[in-house]
Amino acid sequence: MTSLRFAIFGAGFWSRVQLAAWGELQGVECVAICDRIRAKAEARAREFGVPRIYDHAEELLQREQLDFVDIITSPDTHSELVHLAAAYKVPVICQKPMAVSLEQAEGMVEVCRDAGVTFFVHENWRWQTPIRQLKRVLDEGRSGQPFRARIDMVSGFPVFANQPFLKELEQFILTDMGTHILDVARFLFGEAESLYCQIHRIHPDIKGEDVATVMMKMGGRTTVLCEMGYAENHLEHDRFPETFIFVEGERGSLELGPDYWVRETTAAGTHAKRYPSPRYGWADPAYGVVQASIVPCHANLLQALRGAATAETTGEDNLKTLRLVFAAYESARTGQAVKLS
Repeated sequence: MTSLRFAIFGAGFWSRVQLAAWGELQGVECVAICDRIRAKAEARAREFGVPRIYDHAEELLQREQLDFVDIITSPDTHSELVHLAAAYKVPVICQKPMAVSLEQAEGMVEVCRDAGVTFFVHENWRWQTPIRQLKRVLDEGRSGQPFRARIDMVSGFPVFANQPFLKELEQFILTDMGTHILDVARFLFGEAESLYCQIHRIHPDIKGEDVATVMMKMGGRTTVLCEMGYAENHLEHDRFPETFIFVEGERGSLELGPDYWVRETTAAGTHAKRYPSPRYGWADPAYGVVQASIVPCHANLLQALRGAATAETTGEDNLKTLRLVFAAYESARTGQAVKLS
């Protein structure tokens, strides 16, 4: 099997994890790293044995023969880099959130479509082992048609301590965490027809919102409540970065609870099994379940680039998630529910 050659744009916080996760897969090789701060690219290249470094994206695209690029930069740079890759006919994987506005995101999808360039969004949250298992049990149907569900990612974790740049975002938790959680809602329950949102800012020294509550009608029949919070308050149970999910069905209930336990309760009783994610030596234990999910996300996208599978998180698909994110901001601004279809 011939290895696919790729380059990464961005040598910041998440690039180390992205490169380590790529290293878990066969048939793929990082040949170059680009960052506007050359010293950062040099340091990351030394760490992972990447042979070439750049501080200008177009120079990299001019000189390298690539099968794809992996964009791991800040969201405000994504549009420019995707347009540039499309101009050079290089397939793109882009970190979430895809863009800082829905208009930008639509333009990115359009330019790749027009250029005939593959465009994927790196949306890994749905690839967490316990979430995949909950989806499998849900699809087996023993608990019946779901009519109500709750998805919670509420934490007192000091997220701003190791990612201080998040304090400067005018829009924070819905773009940073909402892209994940609302995507999980779509993954589990289908598309939303309506949405209502309220947001709060608890930290006095940040620009954006750090708490959000979103309620949606999904799949024509399921009411889904998504709760997100980085208020850094004291919580009785704080198992960052675990996502908790509770689903009520016509014949039973399904729960993803603390420590990765999936419980299904029907007339036959309760069946419970724990589904922890694989452990990797390079993963930060504080982010374990999240960082481990990058590996199967990469694997899916790599198979799709080879034409051996269908990617779950294409640019077209991720636009549907972003529409929910920006509809949530609109609802919070107006105090009104937003009709989506």
